[in-house]
Formats: sequence, C-alpha cells, structure tokens
Amino acid sequence: MKQKILIISILVGLIVVLYAFKKGAFHVSKDEYSSLKLPEIVDYNFHIKPILSDNCYTCHGPDANKRKGFRLDLEETAFSELAESPGEFPIISKDPHGSKVYRAIVSDDPDVLMPPPNSNLSLNSYEKNLIKKWIEQGAKFEKHWAYIPPKKNEAPETDRTDWGQNEIDGFILKKLEENNLQPSERATDETLIRRISLDLTGLPPTQEQVRELLSDNSERNISRIIDEFLNSPAYGERMTQSWLDVARYADSHGYQDDSYRTMWPWRDWVIHAFNRNLPYDEFLTWQLAGDLLPNATKEQILATGFNRNHPITQEGGVIQEEYRTNYVLDRTNTLGKGILGITLECAQCHDHKYDAISQRNYFEFFAFFNQVDEKGLYRNAVEAKNEEIFADPPFMEISREESDGVLSFINMEKTPEIKVMVMNDSAPKTTYILDRGEYDQPADSVRPATPEGIYAFSEELPKNRLGLAQWLTDTKNPLTARVYVNRIWGMLFGKGIVETSEDFGVQGSLPTHPELLDWLAVDFMEHGWDTKYLLKKILLSATYQQKSEARPDLKKADPDNRLLARAERFRMSGEMIRDYTLATSGLLNRDIGGPSVKPYQPAGLWEETNAGGNRGILTKYIPDEGNDLYRRSLYTFWKRTLPPPNMTIFDAPNRDLSEVRRQKTNTPLQALVLQNDTQILEAARVLAQRMIKDKPNNQDYVTDVFERILIRAPKKEELLTLGNYYHDMLELYQNNIGDAEKLVAVGNYEQLDTDFAKTAALMLTVQAIYNLDETITKE
Repeated sequence: MKQKILIISILVGLIVVLYAFKKGAFHVSKDEYSSLKLPEIVDYNFHIKPILSDNCYTCHGPDANKRKGFRLDLEETAFSELAESPGEFPIISKDPHGSKVYRAIVSDDPDVLMPPPNSNLSLNSYEKNLIKKWIEQGAKFEKHWAYIPPKKNEAPETDRTDWGQNEIDGFILKKLEENNLQPSERATDETLIRRISLDLTGLPPTQEQVRELLSDNSERNISRIIDEFLNSPAYGERMTQSWLDVARYADSHGYQDDSYRTMWPWRDWVIHAFNRNLPYDEFLTWQLAGDLLPNATKEQILATGFNRNHPITQEGGVIQEEYRTNYVLDRTNTLGKGILGITLECAQCHDHKYDAISQRNYFEFFAFFNQVDEKGLYRNAVEAKNEEIFADPPFMEISREESDGVLSFINMEKTPEIKVMVMNDSAPKTTYILDRGEYDQPADSVRPATPEGIYAFSEELPKNRLGLAQWLTDTKNPLTARVYVNRIWGMLFGKGIVETSEDFGVQGSLPTHPELLDWLAVDFMEHGWDTKYLLKKILLSATYQQKSEARPDLKKADPDNRLLARAERFRMSGEMIRDYTLATSGLLNRDIGGPSVKPYQPAGLWEETNAGGNRGILTKYIPDEGNDLYRRSLYTFWKRTLPPPNMTIFDAPNRDLSEVRRQKTNTPLQALVLQNDTQILEAARVLAQRMIKDKPNNQDYVTDVFERILIRAPKKEELLTLGNYYHDMLELYQNNIGDAEKLVAVGNYEQLDTDFAKTAALMLTVQAIYNLDETITKE
C-alpha cells in the first residue's frame, strides 16, 4: 500500500513539474536570450557598465577593501598588462578572445569562470554577446553618461505617422516600436482637464471651469486649458509645494528643543517667483547668491533664505564649531542632491566610492558656503521663548511698509515687522579638508572649486557663491538642466526619466529615454530656462494625453510602464489629497501667503514628543480658528520633530534634509485618515449640508456630489451602488436621529439648518466618494 502511495506521489510530482515547464515556470533553454537583437552600436554607459557594475565591481571595482586583482571600472587599468600574468591584459581592443575578461565569462571551467559560481551571479548569453561586440568595436570607455554635456539630437523617425504631437512623442514612439508596442488612445477631455488642473495647480478644476473649457471644440482648446491653469495663482503654490521638500523648509529649528523660526516670507517669495515665471537659472542664482549680485535688491537677498532653511540647534552646551560646520555641510549636501542630483555627502569622509568626486572636491564645494558669519548656537530655546521675532543672524528685517511696496508678495496682514534669516559673506574663513569629516580634524586647506570630472570651474568666475551659481547655470554644465527637467517629468508622470531623480551618479538608475532627456534639457536652456514653457511642451505631447488603462499586452510587456505606452496613475501627495477635499467641499481658503497655520491635529501629539519639556514656544499645539483652518496644505505649520501627521502618513518627509523624491507606500493608516480625519469628515458634512440647503427636495444628490468630486458623471453601476448606500443610511438615521446629530456635529465650520438624517446619509456618501481610489489618484 505504501509503495502504491509512493508511486502515485512521484507521478503527481512529475505531472506538476511537466505542467510548470509548459507554463514557463522553469527556463532551461540556454538560448532564451540569444534571439534578442544586439544594438548596432554598443554603448559603454548604457549597455556595458551596468553589467560590470552588477556582476564584476564587487571584486574588480572601486572599493579597495573588497577588490581582488585588477580594476575594471577604470580604462587605464582595464587595458594594462597584468602584473601577475605578464603578456595578458583584462581587455584588448577589438580582440575579445585575447581579452582575459571575455575568456573568463565564456569559460566552461568553474575555476576560471567569472563571475565565480559561488558568487550566485551569472551573465546570460545576451550580456556575453554585448561584451563581445563592445570589445570588437574597440571597447571604448566613456565618462559617466550624466557628466557628458547633453546634445539635442533630432527626434527619431518612426514607422507610425498618425500619432504624435511634438518631438517628445518621436522619442517615446521609437522605443515603443523597438519593443513591438503601440501607444494608448487619447484620454477624454474631462480626464485631461482634471489631470492638467492637478498637475499645474494641485487642485481639481471646478465644475464651472470644466463646462466652460468643454464648450470650446477648437483644436487649440487644450492649449488654452493649459494656459488658463498656468496663469492661475494656484500654479505658484503647486510648484512651491515640491520645492519646499528640496529646500527642507520648516517653521521650526529642529533638533531636540525644536523651537519656532520665521521663514515663511521666503516661502512667499518662492510662490511669487513661480507665478511670475522667473527663469530657473535666475531662480537658482537668487537663492544661492542673491546677496552677492551687484546692487542686490531686498527680494534677491530674501531669496537666499534657501541656504538658511537647515536645522539649527537651540540646545545649551553645544560646541559652536561642530554645529556651525554641520550647517555648512547641510548646504553642501542640499546643493548635491537638490540641484546637481549627485550624492555629494558620500565624499564627506573619504573619496566617493563610485562617482568621480574626491573628498577634496567635497570640501571645495563646502568652501563656497563657509563664509557666512554665523554661530553654531546663537540662543537657546528658553531665551527664544521670550522673543517676539525669531531669526538668528545674519537676517534681514521686513517692515509693513516694504510688504506694501517692494516686497508686496509677502502677506504681512497679521505682522508689523519680521526678521528672516538670509546669507551674508561677511566673515572670510580658510576652509580645510576635515579628516573623516570631523569638525575638529582639519587637514589641507582648499579653495572654492568644482570637480573637473563634472565640469571644471572657470578661472574667470568669482570664487564665491555667485561664481558657483554661474557655474551651475552655464549651458555647458551637464547636470543642472537635466536634473530639473527630469524632476518636472517625474512630477507629471510619477517617476522621472531617471527614476532616482536624487541620484544621477553611477549607482543611480539609468534613464529610460536618454536621448529624450537630453533633448528636453537643451530645449529648456534654449528657451531661457522657462519652466512654464517646459511644462506646456510636455502637456501638449500625445504621450502625456494618453489614457491610463493598462491593456493586457502592456501588463505583460511593460508592467512598470517604463516605456510610457499609457499615462501613469499614482496616488496624490498628502497635501494634494487634503486640498482636493477642501476644494470640492467649498471650504478651501484661497488666500496666498502669510504665516503658517495650524489646522486640526489629534490632541496631545506635540506634548508627547516634546523632548525639551516646557522649553520653547512649540510645546503645545493650539489649532487655529475660522478660515485659517481651511488654508491650502502648503501653509500648514511644519514642525520638524512632528510634521503634520495626516501628511506624514501619506509619506511627507520631516524636512530635516533635502528630499527630491518622496517614497510611496500603501498602509492601513492611510485609509484610516480618509475615513476618520476631522478635516475629511467636516468637508463631507459641509458639502452635504450645502447641497441639501440649495435643493431641499433634490432626488439626485448622489449624482451631484459624484460629479462635483470626480469631475465626471457616474456610471450606471456606480450610481446604483452609491444610491443604495445613501438610501440605506437615510433609513438608518431616520430611525436614529440622535446618532445623526452626533455625526454631523463634526468640525468647527458653521452648521446649516438641514435635516439631520438626510445630512448624515449624504455626508457618509460623500465620505465614501472621498475614499475612492479614483478620488485620491492622479491619472
């Protein structure tokens, strides 16, 4: 009997294995990659270097502690005679079989094979053929792709001629055709209006806007729609929201005591700069070195607050030079990540292990920011608690008179005078390389300079922050424009052409469409670093205007949508979700600028996390009242040690450091915010009450709120489901008026005299719509 069971088990196992083979669960063919077509010209950066980095650099790369034998990451060593094997070379140009590297990767001898079998790494046949063809073509090494100045090549010709609206589409379609894919159809006008509005203003369009924009059927209508949103004051707020992460803006100093600071006038300037479409090269120059411009204006000096947004300690007993050094390190690292898209911080303690940045290079960058006259600790939190105006020197004073005149973009309605931290190079210092990055271990002195491997600093430029800004915005600089247009692309498509938008270095992602990225960067510079021009160019492309549905062929061939055969769908930020709710409910206060506000927040959070006891003025959270509760999330008070919790749950950073790309998570807490947050429930209540007040006998409330929130009419099955839910809740609350009264009591906004049961039922229906994926998704 046991033998029969064993035989049956073996047969069943064989059947399962054979079925798995049939379904492709096991890949046994040695030639599965052999059918892939090799590129006509094998490129070192995009074809060879990724293979070597993933499989060879552990033993033959830049890390001296792990290296075994020769280096493959440097051209001179890759072509040098091997000391241990005279007459042999790792690579011989145009001779793959004479190259030790190629012989090792195709060897059948496990003692010779590379990567070695015990490494659990291996090259497939396509990768081996790529290396062979590369060597046959001369084995040309190149600088890292991001350090080569971009070129504006013509958009490629494609087989299909009935799709595409500008040059962007040529680059996208060419890649799709190479992968035997077709782009998606154009999205509906309603979808595009909502998408464009969210991208350019961070807010949904109003129903009135949609009706007006849809009434024009001319070919130029989409262009007019884009212009309308670009010219909206909300455009500057939307763009500023992203820049605040880069600039690590906050309303508190950080560290343990985390007391108050006044930096919101700088935030108001950023909104103003985007709305007036200040060219990006000037936008950077003013923030990095506005105080050093000839005859600098107060506006240009205010812009340098960018360099003072870093955390500042207010704890007694700190070592002055240690913290002063930390502030300069922060500015240096922010320049690297936020503007250059490179991991400069990796070279603070030693030469960068992967990118061509030495520790000397790092402190040459550091020297640009090391001349400001500041202290590690100016005053502690107890002293600051009694101050009416909060700013550590150097700072600038802004009067009410100036806010009514030369600085009219600053909203000072509630403040007579303010002080804002800015830059001022008033204390010349000698900069030293710090051994292991330690503040008290100075070594060789250095002068301001930039890495020659990226782009050499001209001797004609001033050796200060103004010279640095001029270097950054030189059209020959390979990084600045690329990094910015990639970040704009990521804002619109969910991820950049280089997905690691904070890291264009060797360890970062390769661009999916390198020629397109270069074309956009050069075109951007040719058009005066005009951000609105760049946005409109992308939004007018057929690529941007596609439907977002994932067709079956796309799910299989390109599940991550890297080739962009459809529009991307991704969840909005926490700020946009909250603003969307306020806007569609009619609660949104659209005032521009001014001091940060404190909307609803769970009680006791600041007290629980306040490490400094009762020191400082930010020990207890007191929510604002009236219209300040309904300001855009851009103006929400940002305490570094406890950022707004309903935004943190949706992946907002704490702003201790510059952040270019927010992580994206999905957690149960996010659903709980949408279901229980006071702001969401109050918005649902107010919208329900206003609907009922306007039309007491309306029989179509569900359709009306659906269209108001989602900017489209509901489908039959959607209307049926939501209608049934509304009537079920109506019946429930008609039999439980007390519960209805408790539910609709949420929030501080005035109560309208409406039927409690009807209000509660419609309020929960609105809340259900606010919880839909479609509502919180930009697609």
